[in-house]
Amino acid sequence: MDGFAKYLGRRLFQFFLVIFLGVSLAFLITNLSPVDPVEQSVALMTNFGATDPRSVELMRQALQELYGLQGSMLDQYLAFWGRVIRGDFGPSLSAFPTPVMSLIMSALPWTIGLLTLSLVITWTLGNLLGALAGYYRSNLLLKLSGAAVMALHPVPAYIIGLCLLLAFGFIWPILPISGGAQMNLQPGLTLDYLRSLIVHGTLPALTLVLVGLGSWFISMRSLVSNIVTDDHVVYAELGGVSSNKIFSQYVARNALLPQLTGLALSLGNVFGGAVITEFLFNYPGVGRLMIQGIYRGDYALVLGVTTISIIAVAVAVFIIDLIYPLIDPRVRLS
Repeated sequence: MDGFAKYLGRRLFQFFLVIFLGVSLAFLITNLSPVDPVEQSVALMTNFGATDPRSVELMRQALQELYGLQGSMLDQYLAFWGRVIRGDFGPSLSAFPTPVMSLIMSALPWTIGLLTLSLVITWTLGNLLGALAGYYRSNLLLKLSGAAVMALHPVPAYIIGLCLLLAFGFIWPILPISGGAQMNLQPGLTLDYLRSLIVHGTLPALTLVLVGLGSWFISMRSLVSNIVTDDHVVYAELGGVSSNKIFSQYVARNALLPQLTGLALSLGNVFGGAVITEFLFNYPGVGRLMIQGIYRGDYALVLGVTTISIIAVAVAVFIIDLIYPLIDPRVRLS
């Protein structure tokens, strides 16, 4: 119990440190951007005839207060952390006066669903194929599967997404290429709506799966290739243990431990791929929301999406860290 308490304490410290550094860096980068949301709003308003200098100055002061841009950089930084704690990032500039948090909360479930589904499929399928290819090295089908997966590995997500979009949206139009669900359907736990969710999410999820399979396949095959030469595996083979039992109990199970750590480390990269994929397929997640905010110079929206994304990835990594000792008891004693 003492070992697990120390492990939990270290992970909690890392969790809060990652959030602090990530959110602070997001604030700094956003504030160093050449786009000034206040001046952009003032310029937009003056184009409609609001040219009185006093009115413009009052408008500028009100917008600075609204977006937390008053005072020095330190004052803005402290005010920003107060907004983060309260969950209030102010109104969206591009969708004024809708609060940024409302936009994020409406888009976040779409991204969580897409990432969870694609990550589970990618991690499971990639590790399974890699483990089989590493253990049954003479199997022709596994060799061909491995070659196909490894060929897709270096291809960027947007290239694969465009190929899928052209193939199944135009050449063979059997799947929708835009949106998260059919627009004329009422959201709910109905068969039609769930079917629409699956159909619209197929191409974005397939893009992320094809992009991520290669890394899991390569790493798992390498781990299994090393484990099969260990003494306990050789002894089991000489003792007449069946190959299926050796594969599942002695080889694949031990090789999965580093892969679970890799899963936590890969969450940030997976989210980065989801941003491009959501924008490409017009999927209503936070990735598309962030790119729209960047294009429109929506300071509050970009900062809000970035902050929530950092916190969400950190929480997911922390949960995986808590699951790890349940699989490998040695961690509790370290």
